[in-house]
Parts: sequence; C-alpha cells; structure tokens
Amino acid sequence: MGLLEKRINKIEREKRSVADKVQSETVTLDKEQQDTANAIIKEISSENFNTISQNGIDGSVEELKNQLHKKIEKLDVSYEDKLKIEKNIASNISGLGPLEEFMLDPDITEIMVLRYDHIVIEKNGEKINTDVKFTSEEHLVNVIQRIVQPIGRQINLSTPIVDARLYDGSRVNATIRPVSVDGATLTIRRFSSKALTGDDYLKLGTLSIEMLDFLREAVKGKANIIVSGGTNTGKTTLLNMLSGFIPEDEMIVTIEDSCELQLKTPNIRRLEAKESETNARAMKIDVKALVKNSLRMNPDRIIVGEIRDGTIVDMISAMSTGHEGSMSTTHANSPANLVNSRIPIFYSMSNANFTAETQALQIAEALDLIVQIGFRNKKRVITHITEVSGASGQKVNLQDIFVYNHNGFTATGYVPGTLISKLSVNGAKIDKSIFNKKADK
Repeated sequence: MGLLEKRINKIEREKRSVADKVQSETVTLDKEQQDTANAIIKEISSENFNTISQNGIDGSVEELKNQLHKKIEKLDVSYEDKLKIEKNIASNISGLGPLEEFMLDPDITEIMVLRYDHIVIEKNGEKINTDVKFTSEEHLVNVIQRIVQPIGRQINLSTPIVDARLYDGSRVNATIRPVSVDGATLTIRRFSSKALTGDDYLKLGTLSIEMLDFLREAVKGKANIIVSGGTNTGKTTLLNMLSGFIPEDEMIVTIEDSCELQLKTPNIRRLEAKESETNARAMKIDVKALVKNSLRMNPDRIIVGEIRDGTIVDMISAMSTGHEGSMSTTHANSPANLVNSRIPIFYSMSNANFTAETQALQIAEALDLIVQIGFRNKKRVITHITEVSGASGQKVNLQDIFVYNHNGFTATGYVPGTLISKLSVNGAKIDKSIFNKKADK
C-alpha cells in the first residue's frame, strides 16, 4: 500500500470517527453555528416554498435533505462543524427537531417542553434540566403540528389542547396559547419497547421476592386486581408485568385509550378508544363503550388500561359475572383512598343510581386485590398489596398483606385465607410462609 493510499485511508478513518461522535452525541450549536443553520433553513424554505405548499413538509423531506447536504458541503468550516450543522437542520426539517436526541436514549422516560427554550427530561427516575432548546416558539408549534396532523388531529385557537401518539407508541400532550399563557408546551411519555419482567422489578427494588411470588400466583389464580397510584408512578408498566403471568391458553381482551400493553400471549384482542374527528360522521368510541362491547367477545379476562370515570360500574360487573382475573389501573393515593373516595366518585359519573351500601357490596364482591405503587426516596416501589375483604355497611373492608415502610418491604402477618382458597381452585399454589412477618430492605 502506497503512502498516498495510507494517507487517504487515515483521513477516511478520522472522518468516520468524527461522524460516529457527532451521531452519538446531543448537538448544541454555538451562536455562529446557529446563525449559519438559521440562514440555510431560511434559504431552503424560500427556494422550496411552492413545493412545500403543495406537498407539505413530509412530502418534501428527502429532496430538502439532498439540498441541505449540498449547501453544507459548501460551508467553509471544519468537517465536524458541517456534520453538527447538518444534523441540527435535518432534525428540524423532519422528526421532532431537538427532541430527536432524547427519543434515541432508552433511559429517558419522559420529555417535558415547558417553553420552547426550556426542556426537562426524566432519566432513570431523575428530572434533569437540559441546555437543548427549540429555535423559537414557532419552531416548537411546527413540531407539534407535525406530530398531530398525520393522525387527523388539529391544534389551534379553538382546539388548544391535544393528545396524540407517536410512531413508537409514546404518548403526547401539547398545549398552545391561550391555555398555556407562557407559550406552547409539549410532554412526551416515552413508550418502552421492552416490557419489564418480574426479575427486572426485583433488580430495580420495586418489590420483594415474596411479593412477586404472591402476585404471580394471584394472577394465575384469577384474582381481580386494580393497580393504583399517582401520575407517572408506572401503573401501566406494572399492569403489563402482571399480565405476563396469565396462562397462554386464556382469551384476553385489552382496552386502552392508547395501546401500550405488550402482552405476549397469542390469544389477545386489543381495543383502543377513538376520539371523534372533525368529520361529524366519525364516531367517538370511549373506554366505557369498549368494556361493554368486550363482554360480547367471550373473553376469559378483560384488562383495562385505566379507569377514570363511570366505566368502573361496567368493570365491576364484568369481574363479578364470569370474567375473573380481570385487571385495570386507576389514580389513587392509597388503597383506602381508592375504595372510599375515588371509586364512589367514578360511580357518581355513571348513569346508574346505587346507594353507598350497594356500591360497597359490589366492590367487595368483585375486587380481590389492590396493588399500590408510588415513589419513595425517588424510587418506584409497591407500597401496598391489599386484600378487599368484604364490606360493612357503606365501608369496604381492607387488609394489608404486604407494605413498604421504614423497614423496607414487610409482610404484615395477615394471611388472606379466603382469597387463597379461591385462588387454589384456579390452580394457584401459594406457600403460606411468605406471609410471615419480616422486613426486606
């Protein structure tokens, strides 16, 4: 190999190394680089105004990127700076602009745009302020439009709030003025392509081995379960993990606002709520309607992603009429808060008229377990596994089986004998020694 060829190969290796570095890092341009990028964006937009007007930005992306590359090649800057500027502009022409970097990081679970120039991420349970920003309010609004338009949604003065879902299943909420007075906001709840297993939860310290063993057998034995917790505590992820213990031969119907559950069982039918669109003939189908419809689909179990309204009446009815082992999630601060406050509120949102005593009796007959998840010391943990053990007048009786306190994960010593008998009929095998009172730190 000649000296010239060696020199060429060395240059190519160095360029590949620089390209890999720029590709793997978050790109933040300095003022001079940003001014250059803005000038190129303005130039490309001007040159392609008619094309973009006719085809839209998405229909013109590849041609715009080709033009961009040619303009970048003419810049009198280093190779690394060229790559940085091109990457910055390309992300703004298509995709999510400066948020693209965060979408590639599997450890980031939430992206919160408080303003166009203030972006916060949640990574490994910690909220982190970043230096990343949109170039302007208009830039942020354009990205929001790019998200919602392909699914037939609009965000404008008459509809200043929108919920949507990204191509990977991540949930999106966006607002603009006048409801968000400081400018547009964008929140992206990331969708994990990897479903967590029970072993993953043990490694994360979310529960103890005794709790996991009990929950595994409770699901197999067809306990009716509600996962309860606050916002962003991981209710749906936990529900997904619990659903993994359902025997493969059972017929399941899942019902969600946005499909997030990742059940691996072969016998599954997934239903998703549908908002009404601008076309008056487009039918709105909510979770309540889907729960009613699922009863005609002959499922063994019904899994509802989240209950937040009168749907609770239909779900309680399903749990009591041949759909044992059904599960759902809802917002509540504790098991007591769920049965004494939240569920009665949901009942009041239905068209049914039940007395407080009837409500308590229905809940006690249908529901077996409440699994409460929350944050302790910035870590997600299961704080309660609680049995619903009957009703006394207007009150639903609860018995904690496992709790998380200053001693760590603790069995309370209570043995749910009636529930164990019910679960054993359905094939569950529970070692009663797991209820011996002890702490697992």
